[in-house]
Amino acid sequence: MNKPLSAVQPSCPVSEAILPRDDRAFPIISLFAGAGGMDMGFEKAGFKTIWANDSDKTVIPSYRSFFPHAAFDSRSIHDIPRSEIPKADGVIGGPPCQSWSIAGCGRGIDDSRGQLFYDYIRVVHHVQPLFFVAENVSGLLQNKNRNFFNRLLRMMEEEGYAVTWKLVNAHDYGVPQDRLRVFMVGYHRSLGKRFVFPAPLSFRPTLKNAIFDLRKLKIGKTQKIKNHEISRSHYSSVFMSGNRVRSWDEPSFTILASSHTPIHPQAPRMVPTGQGRRRKFAAGYEHLYRRLTVRECARIQTFPDTCRFLYRSVRNGYKMVGNAVPVELAFHMAKTIKADLKGERR
Repeated sequence: MNKPLSAVQPSCPVSEAILPRDDRAFPIISLFAGAGGMDMGFEKAGFKTIWANDSDKTVIPSYRSFFPHAAFDSRSIHDIPRSEIPKADGVIGGPPCQSWSIAGCGRGIDDSRGQLFYDYIRVVHHVQPLFFVAENVSGLLQNKNRNFFNRLLRMMEEEGYAVTWKLVNAHDYGVPQDRLRVFMVGYHRSLGKRFVFPAPLSFRPTLKNAIFDLRKLKIGKTQKIKNHEISRSHYSSVFMSGNRVRSWDEPSFTILASSHTPIHPQAPRMVPTGQGRRRKFAAGYEHLYRRLTVRECARIQTFPDTCRFLYRSVRNGYKMVGNAVPVELAFHMAKTIKADLKGERR
């Protein structure tokens, strides 16, 4: 039976008060936190974010509403002295991915955003956590970026960590979309162990699992389901260069932070025009084509409906949702780490 994901998602935010007395949360700090998708997954697994950082001012209201217990610093991580960064058992985060994205500028380490990986390692060097988790796009593994990636792994090892990395698909971990991301997980050498990625789940959710119950809900700001809003900007030539529709029984395309939000599955697949790769909407069905709403994107990213994203521009809503690590993907990584850390307290 297709069960809506929203029926089994946690409320937001997660409170330490729900944890058993002998299972208090491991403190973590979150870098490049965005709206807190990775943080939410880790808190669901029994961790607690005590300090977070992101220089994107548009995410602050949402993040603070989701994690009122966490201190949030909105300066560039490059400008924050290490004396102001607290100690913690874990460091998590995904440095900005545009430098490494296949669809982005591709400047890699020559882009100042690409160099933020060095600040990530600087924080790990200062905090000396029991573990760290770094996430990024698959473009990091391209041949042109591979030398930097290998150097990055060496630097992490030199800080005293056993590092495991893997290209994972979020769809293998309870997320209703195909989303390929590189995860690097380091365990401090004092633990005497190495992270092993969890096995893929047998349940592979689809768009029907995620958003079917929203299909008849009127789009707008006054709904019981918050953020059920849509961008009505035009479809660019780049957007129309390929099919952007998947059916109810498939996982979504990757939810992006840009205007390339996938089309709702109520529409048929886009059809070739005969002019190269360009596509068009199927004749007679044009009225069915629309972008997914911010809430539909959030559902596909496995954020619970109780998380209301706060923004002035719908574009910023799409951006913070699309930039996030899916909650359920982070949860399954965090659950494995939590099991490995049992008994390890500072």
